[in-house]
Amino acid sequence: MPASLTQATLEGRTMAKRSRTRKKLTRQQIRDLDIEISFLEGLVNRAPSYLEALKLLSDDYLQRGLFDLGLQTDERIAELEPGDPQAFFNLSCSYSLNGQLAEAADALSLAIDYGYVDWKWITREQSLEPLRLSLNYELVLAKIQSILTPSGSWEV
Repeated sequence: MPASLTQATLEGRTMAKRSRTRKKLTRQQIRDLDIEISFLEGLVNRAPSYLEALKLLSDDYLQRGLFDLGLQTDERIAELEPGDPQAFFNLSCSYSLNGQLAEAADALSLAIDYGYVDWKWITREQSLEPLRLSLNYELVLAKIQSILTPSGSWEV
């Protein structure tokens, strides 16, 4: 079993503090991810509601650059965990990477409604960059500002 699978399982992956995507993978990292993806796909095929496996699989898809598969997996996770702020934050990241910016803003807004409060991570997560560059982000930013200060003044 690849080391990253064991480490990820132990960490629990409740709050991602590293980007779910990477710039450049080595050949060995690609091979390891492909093995891990194959293993996790087998698990999920046998147990479609196995949340930990789905979360790991989503992260692996995104690291591998398989954004459409990551999105499909994140949508499944959000269905299985309605009201979970991290699930909707991750869904927002996947929508953003797939260029579905209105959906990304909606999912991020829901994550905030459900209790997501890591404001600085929202400004740093690489996969949200397409969303941050869009007009859709202004509505989310206004929501964050209204939560943080009644007057709407907020600095990151």
